[in-house]
Amino acid sequence: MVLADQRKCPRSYGINDGNFGNIELDHPTWKFWKKRRYVVATLAFFGFFNVYCLRVNLSIAIVAMTQERYEISENGTKISLGPEFDWNNEMQGYILSSFFYGYITTQLLGGYLSAKFGGKTIFGSGVAVTAALTVITPVLAKTNVYLLLSVRIIEGIFEGVTYPCIHAVWAKWAPPLERSRLATIAFSGSYAGTVVAMPACAYLAEAFGWPSIFYVFGIIGLIWYVLWTMIVADSPESDKKISKNELDYILSSLESSKSDGTLSIPWKKILMSAPVWAIVISHFSENWGFYTLLTQLPKYLKDIHDYDLGKSGFLSGLPYLVMAIMMQFSGQWADWFRVKGILTTTQVRKIFNCSGFIAQTIFMMGAAFWSDKIGTVFCLTLAVGLGAFAWAGFSVNHLDIAPQYASVLMGLGNTIATLPGIISPILSGFIVSKPPQISEWQIVFYLSAGIYLFGAVVYGTFASGELQPWAIVKIDTEREKSDEKKGIENRTFTTADEEL
Repeated sequence: MVLADQRKCPRSYGINDGNFGNIELDHPTWKFWKKRRYVVATLAFFGFFNVYCLRVNLSIAIVAMTQERYEISENGTKISLGPEFDWNNEMQGYILSSFFYGYITTQLLGGYLSAKFGGKTIFGSGVAVTAALTVITPVLAKTNVYLLLSVRIIEGIFEGVTYPCIHAVWAKWAPPLERSRLATIAFSGSYAGTVVAMPACAYLAEAFGWPSIFYVFGIIGLIWYVLWTMIVADSPESDKKISKNELDYILSSLESSKSDGTLSIPWKKILMSAPVWAIVISHFSENWGFYTLLTQLPKYLKDIHDYDLGKSGFLSGLPYLVMAIMMQFSGQWADWFRVKGILTTTQVRKIFNCSGFIAQTIFMMGAAFWSDKIGTVFCLTLAVGLGAFAWAGFSVNHLDIAPQYASVLMGLGNTIATLPGIISPILSGFIVSKPPQISEWQIVFYLSAGIYLFGAVVYGTFASGELQPWAIVKIDTEREKSDEKKGIENRTFTTADEEL
């Protein structure tokens, strides 16, 4: 027999403490596919996998598109045909950054729409449209460079909604003490996508020509969209395959952050909040180094260390492999410290975030000073990979301080954090001359290291893991009393009578 009060008590679902730790529901932890919130996280992982495959493909393709071509004559003479696209460094910088011109415009809009209408549809549609446009990119590139710039801007517009939308999904699906692991599972797809895309794009370019890069990854993105639409529900309540125990657990754990369906965003208080700006500045700092290497690393390895396209594609993906692996550990460890009560949420966020940034600062400086090709790749790999710890800090922090506005906060943060994607490739194009010099690339690395350090100082000073006063949901008690009179119990699944 289950008492009526247990339907609101976490302990009735196999939870050993009031913080929802040590959870055992219907299935063992390793059977993640039996738990619908982990099914959502897995498909979100592959969603971000596609997001980054579609984003980084041009970083490899542009190397193949602009490299020298040769033809062997009948007498064995090697004849230069020149590059297929004779773009200088500045034009390449504009092409690589064009995606972000569109990407920056839809962050806040995506956050607002997903908070109001739910994240599933908008997230899926953003990936699907980007994938469809990717398929037609080769035709447009061969027609005119400005058509290539235009389609990349439009792709950025649609992909810009994806990061804010996922927080709207977690606001409904992620229990508080599972936020770090669920969010980092999803976000690590970005880096797994980069790991696969870099060498895969290099292989496709060499084996089948650079247009195959866009055809293959565009089609994969469309296939993912079909699966996302068929399998994922907007919320636990609308998921037909979720177990009663899991549904009750999720809803009861999110009871304090439930909304009555209306959305009134306190913009003034958000914009005046120090913890919000700590997240925003950290996001900007992390993205500066990330986007710098994402767009420039293949070029750096080819120009300075003379790696061929295949090897540079593999080595360019190595830092993101380390990051994808480390993100799984960082999310688990962050939640473990909170579940065990060893550290508060604020302490976890600050320690993970700042340690990640400081490590990135050290290794980015190491890459600048260590001119050996193996040493440089080692330092750049760790400079990116150890950023996984920062993602267990700032990237989840929106859900701590304002869960119902998390998608809006992510939209605000990612709007500003997109600026590095626009500025960094262009700035690198102006800093690095032709022929490139190692001293010029060192300036690029010094700049990234300084920005990482700045982010660590700001986040360590102003960040918080506590629910902010302006984010506390005011429940309509009169309406609840009316509902009770009608025999309606909001957000519960069973009653004592039903259990009997």
